[in-house]
Amino acid sequence: MPVQAGSVSRRAMLSGVATLVAAPGILRAGAAEGRADPLPSWNEGGPKQAILDFVGRVTTSGGHDFVPPPERVAVFDNDGTLWAEQPVYFQVAFALDRVKALAPAHPEWKDTQPFKGVIENDPKAVAAAGEKGLLQIVAATHAGMTTAEFDAVVKEWLRTARHPRFGRPYDSLVYQPMLELLGFLRASGFKTFIVSGGGVEFMRTFAERTYGIPPEQVVGSSGVTKFEIRPDGQPVLVKEAKVEFVDDGAGKPSGINRFIGRRPILAFGNSDGDQQMLEWTAAGAGPRFLGLVHHTDGEREYAYDRQSHVGQLDKALDEAAERGWVVVDVARDWKSVFSAEPRTNR
Repeated sequence: MPVQAGSVSRRAMLSGVATLVAAPGILRAGAAEGRADPLPSWNEGGPKQAILDFVGRVTTSGGHDFVPPPERVAVFDNDGTLWAEQPVYFQVAFALDRVKALAPAHPEWKDTQPFKGVIENDPKAVAAAGEKGLLQIVAATHAGMTTAEFDAVVKEWLRTARHPRFGRPYDSLVYQPMLELLGFLRASGFKTFIVSGGGVEFMRTFAERTYGIPPEQVVGSSGVTKFEIRPDGQPVLVKEAKVEFVDDGAGKPSGINRFIGRRPILAFGNSDGDQQMLEWTAAGAGPRFLGLVHHTDGEREYAYDRQSHVGQLDKALDEAAERGWVVVDVARDWKSVFSAEPRTNR
């Protein structure tokens, strides 16, 4: 994950839409049947209708494209797909804040890069440390504590930290249209999963409360944990500074196979890091939906794609055009981006 544009690849941090089978619409937004609109924060248009049509087709018993509920698996990237990811991935922001919080106990950091750069708010110095420096930051802020301690630290950070542009808690910067989509899918018999390059234990601290996705349905990058019995007799898992699994790029299909065990029929992402997940989903038999969130709204959120070093969308955008995946244009297709008011934390 980059600390600054052009600094570090996303994979470094973690080492440390639709192929829509076209068919006439079955379910229509604000349908004449009197159904309430399940996606009120989506503008009428191609992406919204494609979602409604797809869900209608796969849930209509006796229909040609009917999919039994156990096979209705939907996977979503997290950063840039379910919540914001600019100006840096939120887990990077957490790690940088943790360096500052831990600095008094590490006086040597004042003279040691990349910690010196973090403490002095010098992003160029942090970026100059490259992947090695970022891995040092991750090790210092994520390892050496129990999983329970890490969970508590992340929850406290989410409670107190504020986004530098919006001044809101990070976990309030979730996309309202995507929350509606998650709810609509679950109401339609889907099981929803997060499949993200973010740290699995980081995401599990908020996924159920924020998205309604339980921790066992979160697939992410992970580090090695070590089982120990503490002097008081309590068994714990201690986080170590070793990478176990990177759930990004080509790692996402592997993670789906390893932790979910079913090929999804719906996948949503927003960057080239999600391309293989969408390709893997598209390769299955039967109806498929592949979606990309294209960040085009610099006023309500951020506008970025091919040249961005956070959430770069380049090759996947080209493939979406070639294969007919659904591309959600944030400025055009979403009535609102975030909820009108920050949700109360806990």
